[in-house]
Amino acid sequence: MLALRSVLRRAARAQACASFTSGPQQEVNKVYEIRTYTVTPAKMNDCMKLLTDHSNLLTSHPEFVGLWTVEKGGLNIFCNIWEFDSFEHRKRLHLALPDMEGWDENIPILWKMFDKVNIEFVYLFPWCKLGKAQEEGVYEMVISHMKPGGTEVWGEALKSSINSQVGYKKLIGAFYTEFGSLNEVREFWWHKDADSRAAGKLLAQKDAQVVASVRESSRFLLSQKNMFLVPASFSPLK
Repeated sequence: MLALRSVLRRAARAQACASFTSGPQQEVNKVYEIRTYTVTPAKMNDCMKLLTDHSNLLTSHPEFVGLWTVEKGGLNIFCNIWEFDSFEHRKRLHLALPDMEGWDENIPILWKMFDKVNIEFVYLFPWCKLGKAQEEGVYEMVISHMKPGGTEVWGEALKSSINSQVGYKKLIGAFYTEFGSLNEVREFWWHKDADSRAAGKLLAQKDAQVVASVRESSRFLLSQKNMFLVPASFSPLK
């Protein structure tokens, strides 16, 4: 009986800590796959033309969230996002891809244009849902490498920092890595254009709550970079 009580107390403490660090837990965590492609410089135009001409290979799947090219923060780079109900769901989809018409002819040509491919499997934070923009615009992906320890260490501070900025830009999603570079966070924001992003940043820097929450979150930050993204013409999320 004493052993059982001890186990129950530990479970209760663990649940309380999880709730404190990351908010209410989602019953089912969708898996997101974020792929970043670095294209051979001379092949970038050919690569995007091939993707556009055969976009049905991507857009025919409801799991396809979107594709963007990097305008600022890198050269000859594009990235896309896929959404899956589970890792098993992702496995079934990828096993079926070679059966699509046009796959065998075009995908080998496409892969020869890549210098590097980076794949991250991520989850949305439990307090965040994947959003959509009301109109076409541009996107910003902020990639933060946090101190080891995971969301139990820096989750609450990061949540406060991100939520404090929502009034100055639109949050599409905030993700943390499950497989790939550990303790990595990706914030995905929408802006009307580059100038509205700059104006919003200036206003946020004058907000004491934003400044305080960002300063607190930065105590757990090791490095950070961002990329300014333009959605492809066939991207579901624009």
